[in-house]
Amino acid sequence: MTALVLGPLLRHVADRTATIWVETDRPCEVRVFSEEHGVNASASTFTAHGHHYALVDVEGLEPGATIPYAVALDGERVWPEPGGPFPAPAIRTIDPSGPVRLSFGSCRRSPDRAGLHGLDALSAFAHRLAAPGTEDSAWPDVLLMVGDQIYADELGEEMRAYLAERRAPGTEPEGEVADFEDYTMLYKLAWRDDPAVRWLLSTVPTYTIFDDHDVRDDWNTSYTWRRQMWAKPWWRARITGGIGSYWIYQHLGNLSPEQRAAEPLYAKVLAAAAGGADAAEIIDEFAERADKEPATTRWSYVHDWGGTRLVVVDSRCSRLLTADRRGMLDDDEFQWLDEQCQGGRDHLLIASSLPYLLPRAIHHAEAWNEAMAGGAWGGRAARLGERLRQGADLEHWAAFDASFRAVAEDVVAVARGERGDAPASISFLSGDIHYSYLARVTEPSTGTAITQIVCSPLRNPLVGRFRWANKIACSRAVPGPFRLLARLSKVAPPPLKWRITDGPWFDNAIATVELDGRRCHVRWETPRDATSLTGMGAATIC
Repeated sequence: MTALVLGPLLRHVADRTATIWVETDRPCEVRVFSEEHGVNASASTFTAHGHHYALVDVEGLEPGATIPYAVALDGERVWPEPGGPFPAPAIRTIDPSGPVRLSFGSCRRSPDRAGLHGLDALSAFAHRLAAPGTEDSAWPDVLLMVGDQIYADELGEEMRAYLAERRAPGTEPEGEVADFEDYTMLYKLAWRDDPAVRWLLSTVPTYTIFDDHDVRDDWNTSYTWRRQMWAKPWWRARITGGIGSYWIYQHLGNLSPEQRAAEPLYAKVLAAAAGGADAAEIIDEFAERADKEPATTRWSYVHDWGGTRLVVVDSRCSRLLTADRRGMLDDDEFQWLDEQCQGGRDHLLIASSLPYLLPRAIHHAEAWNEAMAGGAWGGRAARLGERLRQGADLEHWAAFDASFRAVAEDVVAVARGERGDAPASISFLSGDIHYSYLARVTEPSTGTAITQIVCSPLRNPLVGRFRWANKIACSRAVPGPFRLLARLSKVAPPPLKWRITDGPWFDNAIATVELDGRRCHVRWETPRDATSLTGMGAATIC
């Protein structure tokens, strides 16, 4: 009997369509059905590196509907499993006229026996939704995971044991995944081993974007970093495995059926499957080109729900890193982002794995470091600056000053109504830094609330000196010395002023942004125990 290896995952959902993603143990026909609601959709699997996947598009649904569904492989029902402790999975379509609730978080390490990473906010969130009597208003319309869904370089016990069976001791890269096959196991451990999380992903629409640990810590920090990594003999298999698996496990589900159908690579992969071929070589070639020539691929995407626009920005793979230019986004990617930042909506959400607005001390430190590494203080200081950049992870938006300023210009233009009616709010949604906060832009003054909402981690808290260092960095008294260093390096003052008004909070957490008409509210919750959440903070944005 054909079996599910991973999934089903409910991915892109709109008012009348939904996409279900699965991995199976052999080639087969995947059917998604609901006899009560007349749903019957199917797709054949495709194969990559000996693994089998399918995305089933369900069409003709009613807006604002809740439709329980089941999955069959080659005619045999395999999901939901009989006697399970969780409710039947359901597709909840978007109601364009209703409010939007978007839950998000980042940085979810695999569990460990010692409990070093704390309680899992995603698992506790799942248990809360599964509890009898949970009101529909508690359900998010969207779950957005903004980076580090997996950790390819900081492995849990199960993954280390798996690698010990696959590779001889001392084989590089030691203590890290090496190829596509290793990545498939990471995804299984992240999305299958906790029954609550597996159920959650089957019944809440999920969108993702990668961050560095999905590939490797400090991924694409600088031009120097890229040269150093490509000099390693094992890097090609690692980067093609990381990007290729991301395309299958994460990226394809971010797209609407129409967007996916327009992807040339997807068409090639389906054509290979129709001929009975494994698409591994096609995907590996694509992945290597995507890394070496970022402009050939777009990982960013946009979705609209009623009066809300969500723009999810790739701030990792699409960087511009050459010997003489650097940008958080390459030219084509920034032009795309510029086109998506438009008014005429109630709310504009810009999701980037890396926070756009950092604590001011860290912002000035990163801007100073970029100038230093760029030669502002001479060649010897530039080499020191590069070592400091890599050692201290100084590679957020602030470390790409030209990109930071260009985005500020776009956001202010939208907030001033220069690109259509000004929205009530513009919010950056981010993770990465392992603590949560709300920052508000104070200057320039516009009629639009401009904020940075950070929620991190789902399960991987800062400890010890790292936590204390970041607490100190969030203090209002600290930015002065770093601001002076930036000015001595001839870095112009930032075009925005902002301050942290809520937080920081350092516990594992999940955040929910609620958008209703011209109102925007956000709340953060942290696990009270393994199966419940408690409030950590809340704020009305507008």
